[in-house]
Amino acid sequence: MSKKVLIISTSLRTNANSEILAKEAEKGARDAGHNVEFVSLKDKDIKFCKGCLACQKTGKCVIDDDVNEITEKMRNSDVIVWATPIYYYEMSGQMKTLIDRANSLFATGKNFTETYVITTSADSSKGIVQTVLNGINGWIACFDNLKLSGYLEAGGLDNSGDVLLRKDFLEQAYNLGKNI
Repeated sequence: MSKKVLIISTSLRTNANSEILAKEAEKGARDAGHNVEFVSLKDKDIKFCKGCLACQKTGKCVIDDDVNEITEKMRNSDVIVWATPIYYYEMSGQMKTLIDRANSLFATGKNFTETYVITTSADSSKGIVQTVLNGINGWIACFDNLKLSGYLEAGGLDNSGDVLLRKDFLEQAYNLGKNI
């Protein structure tokens, strides 16, 4: 069954390792026959949430930036794949800001029932992903029928583009997308 998949790359870095893996996941999802849309937060205008909760009444944020367009794509997707570099053992700030700003999804509902996470980090220790998963699980807990369906932890990547030398990570990302 074909699914509507939204892949959100949250890195602002040129030749970002997390975005390279997100693109591999995109290829896998397309090869599996899914309808895939790729959104990069690079060059997007995303302001901080003001906490006004107007979105709970109107179904969209009152702040005039790129978030309403992104949350509409989120709302209409079956699957959301987040790709983030790990900064100071946590998801990127722009990913967290987008999650905070997606508060309108509570008021208007959503289609998505699955989410996946792709992380990259300089630290090669296993389990670094756990802090990001803790954060994403906090978001997941706010929705009925939403589950974390999988994740990829790619560590030991110090410089932009390092992941291109790691065929194992590239293959894992492709397979993550293929198995959505």
